[in-house]
Amino acid sequence: MPEAIECKNFNKTHPVHLKGKDFIQLADFTKEEIHYLLDVALELKSMQKQGKPHPYLNGKVLGMIFEKSSTRTRVSFEVGMLQLGGHAIFLSSKDIQLGRGETVSDTAKVLSRYVDAIMIRTFGHEMVEELAEHASIPVINGLTDLQHPTQVLADLLTILEHKGKLEGLKLCYIGDGYNNMPHSLLEGAAKVGMNISIASPPGYLPNGAIAEQAIQAAKQSGCTVTITNDPVEAIKNADVVITDVWTSMGMEAETEQRLKAFASYQVNEELCKHAKEDFIFLHCLPAHRGEEVTAEIIDGSHSVVFDEAENRLHAQKAILKLLLE
Repeated sequence: MPEAIECKNFNKTHPVHLKGKDFIQLADFTKEEIHYLLDVALELKSMQKQGKPHPYLNGKVLGMIFEKSSTRTRVSFEVGMLQLGGHAIFLSSKDIQLGRGETVSDTAKVLSRYVDAIMIRTFGHEMVEELAEHASIPVINGLTDLQHPTQVLADLLTILEHKGKLEGLKLCYIGDGYNNMPHSLLEGAAKVGMNISIASPPGYLPNGAIAEQAIQAAKQSGCTVTITNDPVEAIKNADVVITDVWTSMGMEAETEQRLKAFASYQVNEELCKHAKEDFIFLHCLPAHRGEEVTAEIIDGSHSVVFDEAENRLHAQKAILKLLLE
């Protein structure tokens, strides 16, 4: 595991101010804001490794709404708030009236009177947007079917630690392009100046509006966006290789169809011969070995998936600190 990179500007006056802002999608943030989030994540990680207390959110409370089950999201947010000196309240759809017909707007207004921020992990992206519209406190997107920005911030943190930079690297995603991971990867990579290529079967390409927005952002940051059906073309000379499960939560009825469609998009040793020799492999987990990735890759020397999983904690602590402190 790489040592945390020191952030020298952590406790100094910084031109980036995120207090009170929502964290819905990476497209809402500038390159400078994303790098500041990463700087703060690195410093918080360093402080934790050194055993230095960092109760920046003493007395703050995070309300966590879960309509989708989770391991990493729930544990990392709960532990993150605890380490920052605050508290987190777990709210499943069975626990609150939102699951029994109360409107999203009413839920947002009520929770705004009780807690200091809301994190929600749900299906429809429009629910997160509506929650943010009516809440008077920051709303954090813990995952929707369309976006997964907290995961991709952790991915960028992991790449930065292992490669020492982001700008100019080539990131390759292979698999289901119409999925929350590639959508947030497109936004994040384009903002920070990473070249990104996505390879997906016909019919599974990324959302057109998100792809076009990423292409425009890439022009500003001087990087490239490539979307193709050819995994070999996509992975050529890649510094970073990423995949995700072929059948996401809620799509189980499509499993057999997807297994056939993605059969030639498995990340394996043969495909990875086309990447750079020192490529790193990421996967947001949980993984299905033998489907989207072979055990030789995910459990091999190029894999940094558990560094990546740990960095969910540090990235989310940075989000919480900067939005709430």
